[in-house]
Amino acid sequence: MANQIMSMPGRSFKGALPPLTSEEQNLSARLRKHVEELAGNVGERNSSKFEQLNKAADYIKKTLDETGYTTAVLEFEVDGKKYKNIEARMPDSSKTETNGEKKQASDGIVVFGAHYDTVTGCPGANDNGTGVAAVLEMARLISKQERESNPRNSQTGKKEFIFVFFPNEEPPYFGSKSMGSYHYAEHCKAKSENITGMISVETIGYYSDQKGSQQYPAPFSFFYPDSGNFIAFVGNMESRPFLIDCIKNFRAETSFPTEGMTAPDIVKGVGWSDQRNFWKVGYPGLMVTDTAPYRYPDYHKPSDTPDKVDYDKASRVVLGLTRLATKL
Repeated sequence: MANQIMSMPGRSFKGALPPLTSEEQNLSARLRKHVEELAGNVGERNSSKFEQLNKAADYIKKTLDETGYTTAVLEFEVDGKKYKNIEARMPDSSKTETNGEKKQASDGIVVFGAHYDTVTGCPGANDNGTGVAAVLEMARLISKQERESNPRNSQTGKKEFIFVFFPNEEPPYFGSKSMGSYHYAEHCKAKSENITGMISVETIGYYSDQKGSQQYPAPFSFFYPDSGNFIAFVGNMESRPFLIDCIKNFRAETSFPTEGMTAPDIVKGVGWSDQRNFWKVGYPGLMVTDTAPYRYPDYHKPSDTPDKVDYDKASRVVLGLTRLATKL
């Protein structure tokens, strides 16, 4: 069982990180802009700050519209209020023709998701402004790659991607049918979407090389590093093949420390984000995270502000996720 939980392909990057590339520097600035808008200008956003929640949704929708994807707002009602899942889809390759030739259908869909709400009293820079910023930038980068690639080969026999943003991940709705991701996963299942994996990007902005900066639920502290300088890939046992594929591709393409784990979803922390609702309808899913409360001292506090985020390291992670997406 221990081998099934912790054994991962490839090796985690060790040593000093290489200098930031110009692309990473530009991405770092773009991530900062998104987080400062969400956590600085908009601030706390949830059911008790409903106007701010909708402002965040409007910002996400406007930013997605600029990518060139088809965007949609999927509303659902909770306690008399209408909440918004926001979706951006790549064109359906099975319906696209190039020079009169219909292209082959893709071999499945990968969903990249992030929740845009916050807990009460928290501006939510790292949790989860960084996740939202990451998925927004992945959508932009992959759209740019698609436009610049040979249209005859674009998306033929590859994965399609959906980028989606959820409200109501945080308490009091966490774990309930009021979560945005619950409604979205049920929506996908009802449409028989061929989703081969879901990646929830959840708090990716805090890192520390200090010994003892990383904590774990028992007994994992005996097996994983005690410095919180890595990005974690976490999934349930049923999602293990998908997670292995993802971390293998990330490690092969990106010089950044990684740790991976698949465990029963009853293990504390494994299901602490929106991937849990995709599991419930039979889709594999994982969480990419800096491990949040196991590392970040400002987790769910008023001090979770934009100045606490390491945008340079977050940019390395986002580019790594973009590379693994194209490798899938």
